[in-house]
Amino acid sequence: MKAFCDGGDLAEAVGKAIRAISTKSNNPILDNIKIEASEGTLTFTATDNELTVTTGIVGDVSDGGTTLVPGKLFSDFTRKLTGERIALESSGNKLVLRYGDSGSEFACADPEDYPVPMSVSDGSGFALTKRDFRDLINKVAFSVRQDDVRPILKGVLLEIGGSTVTAVALDGFRLAKCVKPITSSTGDMSAVVPARCVNEIARLLDDSDEEVNIYISKGRVRADIGHTTIMSVLYEGEFVQYRNIIRTSFDTSVTVAAEQLYDSLERALLLTRDDRSNPVRFDIAERTMRITSASGRGNLDEHLPVVTNGPDITIAFNAKYFTELLRVCGADSVTIKFNSPADPCVVVPCGGEDDFLYLVLPVRIA
Repeated sequence: MKAFCDGGDLAEAVGKAIRAISTKSNNPILDNIKIEASEGTLTFTATDNELTVTTGIVGDVSDGGTTLVPGKLFSDFTRKLTGERIALESSGNKLVLRYGDSGSEFACADPEDYPVPMSVSDGSGFALTKRDFRDLINKVAFSVRQDDVRPILKGVLLEIGGSTVTAVALDGFRLAKCVKPITSSTGDMSAVVPARCVNEIARLLDDSDEEVNIYISKGRVRADIGHTTIMSVLYEGEFVQYRNIIRTSFDTSVTVAAEQLYDSLERALLLTRDDRSNPVRFDIAERTMRITSASGRGNLDEHLPVVTNGPDITIAFNAKYFTELLRVCGADSVTIKFNSPADPCVVVPCGGEDDFLYLVLPVRIA
């Protein structure tokens, strides 16, 4: 292989591909990035056998070929060469980079040992604007489970029906749901997509009305974004029947400024950091929400102005669950709905938007 490319383009492409390399892999061959040179294009592929990222850049290719470079090393190295014109030349088990009057050499693995990339057909899928898909994922993906106790809860459920897509994520303590319009679909469908996959897709999307197409086929999903393709296996199994969890009637509702509530809970978190449940107590009356927390670090007692409908209530939550949802909700004010200190609350935006809601389980208090 022999090719020339821009150093900035090279660093960007390698930076995208390396996101598919897992830090927990037990297969050394998957620590590499595959580089293929052919007909004016350099293509970079990385995978952990669950997530695959393939991206391409323009290159002056005089001799095609394929090589495997150590992913993290190559990524760290190319970030230092963004202002250079790079020559890449591979021979045997080494890749040589030349830039200006300098050069570097990398030991390479045999590309024949690299797994064959997965493929996803265009037969079934849906499309929506980049803005809506990015917002959809940002509003729910933080609520997925982080451990392997229930692997399917590490994914985001996507339900396509009619003219909308509904995304749902939950971890057993909170649930996030968001609905967005779609521009087209091949029919009703559903899939549980690993959060890592949808987060990588969202990370590459801009805030535009251009469409992004999502294809779902045979236990796999694919998104094409410019010169980059992201593919992943889907989680198999039955997702939680989330509609049975969300209450539709409530005794008490309180409307509060989102930024004020967020700032107060952030201060509370500073004092409860040593307690994994981060307990913060809400005492809600007609015009005031009193927020209190106590720990070995100190105590917090703050009062926020609110508008309340229904009887007073005292309830406690893990403050982290609220700050995470308030960080992404995008609303100036939120309405929190309660039934009892033992029942989960539902949080919705205030101001006309009805595309999302959050459900949070309370913490037991004495």
